[in-house]
Amino acid sequence: MVSDRTQEALAVSLRGCDELIPQDEWVKKLARSEATGKPLRIKLGLDPTAPDIHIGHTVVLNKMRQLQDLGHTVIFLIGDFTTMIGDPSGRNSTRPPLTREQIEANAQTYYKQASLVLDPSKTEIRYNSEWSDPLGARGMIQLASRYTVARMMERNDFHDRFKAGQSISVHEFLYPLMQGYDSVALHSDLELGGTDQKFNLLVGRQLQAEYGQEPQCILTMPLLEGLDGVEKMSKSKNNYIGISEDANTMFAKVLSVSDVLMWRWYTLLSFQSEAQIAALKAEVEAGRNPKDAKVALAKEITARFHSAPAAEAAEQDFINRSKGGIPDEVAEVTLPLGEGGTAVGIGALLKSAGLAASGGEGNRLIDGGGVRVDSSVVSDKGLKLGAGTYVLQVGKRKFARVTLA
Repeated sequence: MVSDRTQEALAVSLRGCDELIPQDEWVKKLARSEATGKPLRIKLGLDPTAPDIHIGHTVVLNKMRQLQDLGHTVIFLIGDFTTMIGDPSGRNSTRPPLTREQIEANAQTYYKQASLVLDPSKTEIRYNSEWSDPLGARGMIQLASRYTVARMMERNDFHDRFKAGQSISVHEFLYPLMQGYDSVALHSDLELGGTDQKFNLLVGRQLQAEYGQEPQCILTMPLLEGLDGVEKMSKSKNNYIGISEDANTMFAKVLSVSDVLMWRWYTLLSFQSEAQIAALKAEVEAGRNPKDAKVALAKEITARFHSAPAAEAAEQDFINRSKGGIPDEVAEVTLPLGEGGTAVGIGALLKSAGLAASGGEGNRLIDGGGVRVDSSVVSDKGLKLGAGTYVLQVGKRKFARVTLA
């Protein structure tokens, strides 16, 4: 008989997930943990391939936090060793490994950003070089003997590249092996990852069995769609929200998502319970303005990565901008008048104030109706401003208070 507490823990585990493999084993682990009082060990490995994290990366971090709040031990594993190999997941070519200097530089900021989601006081921080470096050549050969080439070639990207006649470097086979060995070293009970990591997570399960351990369960989370609602969130596609972005930008970007995508973001990003989300959705379906729900989500996400006061201020800033108002905090710029105290052309002024890359771009913005001076739309590219202070605005978000003297 499964207890209510275990059922609740299972529901938390399943929320928003793509797969939980195998679910019956995870239920047994949860029940054993409840009976013994011994927390389960839950692992998430991230390779510091870039210095910044966007909120798409936090989907698995949110799941870690939910399981952490149930009392389990979460292990934030920084793959400083595996990053030097390069993860070939989902790629059709060899991925160039990073240098040790690049890895260390990126790793410095990784946990600081992740701790905005995880509870730092209850998080175990590990680096996989701890056990991977000491393996040496002998240990690597022994590890490689525990997994077959046939199983490795079942992996989609390796299979497809082989069929297409594209090269596969031997070192790429080492990546899933080393990620799997991390689970052995950490005695992991559950490993999390994106859907693109399923093969690697299953390797960890098999290697644990090879080493006489109880195999871990695996939980995969879907890849979060970006602001466009179509492609997965990615910096290269410019549809992302960086968790280090300023509060006003973050708030405005969340508000820009579609009403449909908003509910998926609620499931994957919000810390509200499923019951609370369902109640809010029912209110919207009954006639409540969906923007109210979107504002609540924007404030929650902004507060998580900044603060509650910053989220409140970002909401007010958005209201001011929507009404054509001027935000409370505007960059102050003092610029000289032209030679002999002559007035300055608006195009050149936009460039000097940092609101346009060039005078030509400033003129194009004016043609598009995107430039205001003291809240009035500028339609004349020949406009010149003399001595005085002006609030220049480009689009909805870029402002500068410029003093010409």
